[in-house]
Amino acid sequence: MSGRRWTPSRWWTPPPGPRAATAGTVSAGSGAAVVNGAVRDGGLPGDRIELRGLRVFGHHGVFDFEKRDGQEFVVDLTLWTDFSAAAKSDDIADTVHYGELAEQVVAIVAGEPKDLIETVVSNIADEVMADLRIQALEVVLHKPFAPIPHTFEDVRVVTSRRRAADHQGAEE
Repeated sequence: MSGRRWTPSRWWTPPPGPRAATAGTVSAGSGAAVVNGAVRDGGLPGDRIELRGLRVFGHHGVFDFEKRDGQEFVVDLTLWTDFSAAAKSDDIADTVHYGELAEQVVAIVAGEPKDLIETVVSNIADEVMADLRIQALEVVLHKPFAPIPHTFEDVRVVTSRRRAADHQGAEE
């Protein structure tokens, strides 16, 4: 059972490919440098902006009553971006404005109804990644009131995007 780990609910096998670097560690040959605990120059993690628990009313689901009545969705975002310029300038124009980010996400979730929350979370990720300052992101879309006839805590779908190394730090 090489590579498999037991978690309380199931066996888990790490995904194939290189493991993500953790703060203070960099893969050999990655060309990244650790600066104050953050990985710079193409590695992750590094500076990040997190928006957690954004509550939005939307009309997504495969059932007619979900589209008709709607329900609350919750969004968590983590963006990896280099905000060292903003830290030096103290100017919001030099970073990702999380207020504008929230409005962008709200427009998608509250917008056109979709059957699948997988579609909604993918639309959020693709739209947010249009900002070339963002190196990578993870989006979690929670559907806490999904029509499941059993007791459950949450339904969530998770997607991530990472800009190709040759596009990181690119400017328009």
